[in-house]
This record gives sequence, C-alpha cells and structure tokens, in this order.
Amino acid sequence: MSDNSAFMPTPPYAVTTGPLDLDALVRAVGAEAAGEPVGPGAVITFVGVVRNANAGRRVLRLEYEGYEPLAVRAFERIGREVADRWKVRLAVHHRLGTLEIGEASVIIAVASPHRAYAFAACRYVIERIKQIAPIWKHEFFEGGDVWIEGATADAENEGAREAAYRLATGNSVAPAG
Repeated sequence: MSDNSAFMPTPPYAVTTGPLDLDALVRAVGAEAAGEPVGPGAVITFVGVVRNANAGRRVLRLEYEGYEPLAVRAFERIGREVADRWKVRLAVHHRLGTLEIGEASVIIAVASPHRAYAFAACRYVIERIKQIAPIWKHEFFEGGDVWIEGATADAENEGAREAAYRLATGNSVAPAG
C-alpha cells in the first residue's frame, strides 16, 4: 500500500490519537490552501503541550478522552464564530489518548491579513475549545490523579461566547456583527 498522505489535504478540524503536525496545519491555512496568489499577513499558531507540573504537583502524564464527531462539530462551530468576528482562516487539531510530558495535545493555526485579528482569533479559539468541545483531561501526578477541564458551557450560551471574546481581546464590549 502506498502512502498518499502527501496528496491528501489536511482537514481544518480533526481529533486524532496520533501525533499532531503543526507544519501541516500552517499549510492548511496558508495562501496555497485558499488558492490565493498572496499569502496572509500573519499566521499565528498555538501549541498546547503537556506540562510537568500543575497546582503544585509533579505531573506524570495526561490522558485525553473525547467524542470525535461532536468535538469536530464544536470546532466547526468555533470556526463559524471566528469567521463572524474576524477575517481569518482557521484550523484546529486535538489529540486523544495518553500523552507524555512535552507532547502536543492541541494545535491551532490562524491566518489573517492582520496580526491583531490572528492573535485575537487564536486566543478565542482555545478559550471556546475549553468551554464547548467534548474533550476531557485526566491528569496523573505523583500520589494520585484527577479529572480536570472539559466542556462546561452550552455552545448556545451568549455569555460564555462573550467571556471568551473578552479574554481573547481584552475588550469589555464585543463589536457588532
């Protein structure tokens, strides 16, 4: 069987158990992916990695669980929300399964003509993922384990959406439309 991965485009939204590929995500939001002759003015990326300490404890590993079809739908919803606020292209991939210290659990790439929009949109995306994506984090540390984070907000809740916007932009009032 041949490897066709070089010929298959990277999906903008994905949940996987395999390692995440930031370069592929950056290409997915670049000018070539959009069929544009000129690239964006900014491509901002975020890579969430497993840290070695949390809440004063030494972390040993994380295990992520999630429901892929609904998580991808949450990413698509976030993509629509981002498109309503900023002129950007977005891609999000999240990993499930056991992750060791230093491994990437989530990657986000945002391309925009303007860096300010790209930064704000990227921050908004990670805040919304934490709010509405059905992905849960099980942290194992020296002496025990605990479930932390996971979808906590109703995706339709305007207050949650605005809270994510305020975190992303530092603004107390969101722009109309």
